[in-house]
Amino acid sequence: MKDIATFDDVRLLVDHFYQKVLKDDQISFVFSEYMSTSLEKHLPTMYDFWNSILLGAQTYKGNVMLSHISLNKKVKLKTIHFERWLALWSTTIDELFFGEKADEAKHRAQLMKNLMEFKIAQSENKNFIQ
Repeated sequence: MKDIATFDDVRLLVDHFYQKVLKDDQISFVFSEYMSTSLEKHLPTMYDFWNSILLGAQTYKGNVMLSHISLNKKVKLKTIHFERWLALWSTTIDELFFGEKADEAKHRAQLMKNLMEFKIAQSENKNFIQ
């Protein structure tokens, strides 16, 4: 196995991850029933997001927090959903890659999980400012 080093590696990781997600009985419904865009349009955004996070490409132009806050208004995102997302992400990484960037991808996902849960909880307060 090798480490995550190129855009193609990121794409491989994201594609394999979403294959797992779409079959998962705990979180697939979020993606199949509540996403505001098709998976075909969503995947390139995720390639850019993780390419930016892991390889510094600065290709992602969205706002991941606002996207998830908006999604939470459609379907209540719970800790169990984030934990499952993180477990699938980490498992996918471990199946495909090994090394510093692979470890960073797992660490960054853990940080994002924690921050998203916090921000989503804050967004439910009446005084929340986006």
